[in-house]
Amino acid sequence: MLRAEVKVAIVHRVSRGEEDNLAELRELCKTAGYEVAYELKQVRPPHPEYHIGPGKVEELRKVVQDLEIEKVIFENDLKPVQEYNLAKALKVPILTRTQLILEIFSLHASSLEAKLQIKLAELKYELSRAKEKVRLAKRGEQPGFHGLGAYEADVYYDEIHRRIVFINKKLENLKKHMDLIRVERRKRGLPLVSLAGYTNAGKSTLFNALTREKVRIDSQLFTTLTPTTRITRVAGKPIFLSDTVGFIKNLPTLLIEAFYATLREIALSDLILLVADISDPLPKLREKIETSLQTLYGIGAHDVPILLVLNKVDLVG
Repeated sequence: MLRAEVKVAIVHRVSRGEEDNLAELRELCKTAGYEVAYELKQVRPPHPEYHIGPGKVEELRKVVQDLEIEKVIFENDLKPVQEYNLAKALKVPILTRTQLILEIFSLHASSLEAKLQIKLAELKYELSRAKEKVRLAKRGEQPGFHGLGAYEADVYYDEIHRRIVFINKKLENLKKHMDLIRVERRKRGLPLVSLAGYTNAGKSTLFNALTREKVRIDSQLFTTLTPTTRITRVAGKPIFLSDTVGFIKNLPTLLIEAFYATLREIALSDLILLVADISDPLPKLREKIETSLQTLYGIGAHDVPILLVLNKVDLVG
């Protein structure tokens, strides 16, 4: 457990005909150390003020009081004004799926590069919302500014931008170092095989089995954030085998951008082993494979051979 459990309610507003994603959101909450005490799904167009309808806001308000819920987490992205209105109505902090994933990444980050990448993603997320927060601050509403005036809000926006530039420079230096390591690997003439796939598909377990390493294994999501590469032998021939960060449906674009240098390592592989959990129900298995392929193509791995590896066969009854 990463922290003392905090009671949360999870919410997903969906359009007509759209399936909710509450099951995966529940798993994300569990990974972050939250106890899901209430789930709410609403089928409707987004409400401009609260995203969900006012009636559901009132339902949540009562649930928050009755169950002593400390946070409400939305599967949907919210506009700053919606987040502010919800927090004001419910009197508890409001998180989105993006913020939750950022929180999980932050909890699991161990290397300097991963910590910088996550901080960069957090700052970019805040920057994308800062202008709206500044606008609200100048109206005197000031969500998230804790009483800052308009001038301080403008300074806050500039400070975020300055920190982004600073972290980008640090990451660029780390990238140069990784480029040197990659060149040295290439000089050895060994093919690079990357394990990729949906989070919690068992990539690290497979990596340990093939390399006799002891990379951390956990049932929680996003245990691996920093790639680990080792030399191992397959059919008597040496290769570089790399364990990489897992994918997830609707992975925030800003996280893909922040981790691009890390993910790019996969695209530079000679072979990608796309690991999938065969114990998943067929529709879920298909969805996870499609999500993984979309992510791989999104980072430029179009021309890399991909071999599908069906893992966890021992769980199939």
